[in-house]
Amino acid sequence: MNTPGTVFQEAIRNFLAPIEHLLNDESVTEVMINGPNEIWVEIAGKIQKTTAAFKDEDSLRAAVNNIAQSVGRVINDDQPRLDARLPNGYRIHAVLPPCSRKGTTVAIRKFASQQISFKEYVRMGAISLDAAQFLDIAVKLGKNILVSGGTGSGKTTLLGMLCERIPPGQRLIVIEDASELKVEYEHVVFFETRMADEKNLSEVSVRDLLKSSLRLRPDRIVVGEVRGAEALELVQAMNTGHKGCMGTVHANSSEDALTRLEALAQGAEQKLSERALRGQIVSAIDIVVQISRYSDGSRRIAEISEVRGFTPDGSYDVVPIYSMSRLLKRPDGKLAGSLQPTGELPTFLAEIEDNQIPFGRDKFQKPSAA
Repeated sequence: MNTPGTVFQEAIRNFLAPIEHLLNDESVTEVMINGPNEIWVEIAGKIQKTTAAFKDEDSLRAAVNNIAQSVGRVINDDQPRLDARLPNGYRIHAVLPPCSRKGTTVAIRKFASQQISFKEYVRMGAISLDAAQFLDIAVKLGKNILVSGGTGSGKTTLLGMLCERIPPGQRLIVIEDASELKVEYEHVVFFETRMADEKNLSEVSVRDLLKSSLRLRPDRIVVGEVRGAEALELVQAMNTGHKGCMGTVHANSSEDALTRLEALAQGAEQKLSERALRGQIVSAIDIVVQISRYSDGSRRIAEISEVRGFTPDGSYDVVPIYSMSRLLKRPDGKLAGSLQPTGELPTFLAEIEDNQIPFGRDKFQKPSAA
């Protein structure tokens, strides 16, 4: 009997042969197919064109159809889009012509088989040692954390690292659209959404799973990506005793992350006044971590901020505790800079001191100007 994994491996050998070497290349993190004769890859954060090509549009279309069948999905003229997680953990999205004018368009995103550690993250230059220790403390103290960034900026990787810093002895429930998070934790439950299909299986959304998780005695809830009305349930969970919840959202700044969360929550069936909703958001979110992909291909934390309510003009008051210094281009094209304290003290500094955590006030002191 063929399993989904063996069927997918056969699909690679039989239909994806033109890109099999790219999928097997560990340095390649994403393969992008813009029609049969135009294939790009991402390596070290940089996109570059390859010489790989499919024989013609029919062979590419056959490959996509075969992959869809191997994961129990359908892609055809009536349903020209495919969004699925492959048995090996890769994420695939495909769009068929005429919606895709160049021909069948496919993106296959690969994910690391092992979660990197904060120590490696510091060594990579993605975060400073002090900032990493500050996030570690925030997780241990049960602060609710929102990771914000653009597509491919590394939000999922960072979220996985934060999950692994949760103190032992807790029950963690992870909810994702497609399972991508690598979390090594003693007591963890993984939930994954399900799309409706032609076999009359009903959709199970992130919102549905979030509602279920609240009845399953979670200590902490992690939502891989907040992108719908489930934002309201997550905010309300954070406000009803579930400390240390985490999630990611697509946004270009820390302030935009809260505005985005607000807009998503407004789509919920349960309607709150704008004032009540915004009040719940600032009560729920303690820390916003903004992560960015820079022009040299590097992914780094750009800012770690604390949510403190509202400014006099009614905007969200999001105060940077650590922010990226000025970035200067080196001769090799890499950007030189680091995450530095802004001089702002977190409002929970007394909690850090009361728990006798060795992280003094000097860790927040702004560097003197050169």
